[in-house]
Amino acid sequence: MTLVVPGGPGTTSTRAAGPAHSAAPARRPTALPAWPLASVLAFYPLWWALGLGVLIFPLMAAPMLVLLLRRRAAGRPLLLPPGFAWWLLFLVAVVVSVAALGADPSGTVAEPAGDRLVAVVYRLSLYASLTVLLVYAGNLTERELPRRRLVKLLGWLFVVTVLGGLLGMVAGRFEFTSPVEWLLPPEVRGKGFVQSLVHPYAAQIMDLVGAEKPRPAAPWGYTNTWGNNFCLLMGWLVVAAWSSRRAGVKLFALVCLGVSIVPAVSSLNRGLWIGIGVVVLYVAARYVLMGRIWIIGALLLAGAGLVVALVATPLGDTVTARLDNGKSNGVRTFLVERAIDGFADSPVIGYGSTRNTVGGRNSIAVGESSECERCGNFTVGGNGQFWQLMYAHGAAGTLAYLAFFGYGLWRFRRDRTPIGIAGSAALVSSFSAMLWYNSLATPLVFMFLAYALLWRNEQAADRPGGQSP
Repeated sequence: MTLVVPGGPGTTSTRAAGPAHSAAPARRPTALPAWPLASVLAFYPLWWALGLGVLIFPLMAAPMLVLLLRRRAAGRPLLLPPGFAWWLLFLVAVVVSVAALGADPSGTVAEPAGDRLVAVVYRLSLYASLTVLLVYAGNLTERELPRRRLVKLLGWLFVVTVLGGLLGMVAGRFEFTSPVEWLLPPEVRGKGFVQSLVHPYAAQIMDLVGAEKPRPAAPWGYTNTWGNNFCLLMGWLVVAAWSSRRAGVKLFALVCLGVSIVPAVSSLNRGLWIGIGVVVLYVAARYVLMGRIWIIGALLLAGAGLVVALVATPLGDTVTARLDNGKSNGVRTFLVERAIDGFADSPVIGYGSTRNTVGGRNSIAVGESSECERCGNFTVGGNGQFWQLMYAHGAAGTLAYLAFFGYGLWRFRRDRTPIGIAGSAALVSSFSAMLWYNSLATPLVFMFLAYALLWRNEQAADRPGGQSP
């Protein structure tokens, strides 16, 4: 989809009579600098340490939007991603669903609509900011930000994810007060929600296997987000390494992937384990369909190595203990049932946001207190993007969201380049992850960047003599 803006005041026809020097000079096309996107990705550990974390995305969306509008005003076409109408429909559904914000579904804590507005504004700002990021990334040219450089930046963030996982393992209680946190009033920075945004920590300490264990979270804020981003980013490290001619880069990537198994297993994150399996099987299937039968042998070899690692190291005991202790299963089932009940009561537009349950799954007497903000009252829609879409934005929002990413998978299905396969694998993994992970904010960033890379690949292939890397 392309928006083309007519020439501005002073534009003259090339067929107009008169001396050539009387014509107004052509306006020079405005280039999009790479820095608003590249700096966010390259320096994300710094933003995390400063306490900006996911807040960096709405902050950087402002200059991105200004630069896009300036380019459009200069007469350059503004490209919109394929299927963008579906995404706009989703954003409309999100806004319309706010009308139901004052409703108190059965079994949830009654609150005034105004008390729920902060969370709604936060989500809306992120959805809007990341929409700008998607359009900006797709409008960058090869000269402004080559696709290979963007792939390297995403591969770098997988390395950061692995390093954060290792930090969470060896120093699970590591945390510090960020500069942004220091600037906030004490009554504000003490709030649990604010802490999750501005307070850097290495891991979440949880009792899932009969004892408290650190579960890696750095630099993504939550263990589940860490696992989701692990799956979304792992393919880009492989693409970045194998596009390099240096053997040392390939060796580094192999070592990093091997080391990543340790925090991935120690995270006790079953959704992550499933996600890795989905990515590997999808990529293998794509290559087999392309006639690369050797991938089957490589897959079997890697599987054998994983089995040996699990048998010969304590990692196997960790996996067994986690599978034998499904403490979260009951909570997830309880929340899924509440989400389905809520969807049945408001199927078209949902309730505009999540809701807190009255008590826990076993007793309504368990609840939040001033001493424990996160006790008891579980969040309906907080256990997976799919359930949140159903509950908060109804059928309209859910179908539009799924249609956008589903259309992308279908549209780019013939892209057999490494970028095409890695990008589609990231989108496929996001469909499985939405059953237990929420997407805001960084997972949606990486879903959008995968989409943008697929889109830019298509643009390059459509140009005369164009080739996709």
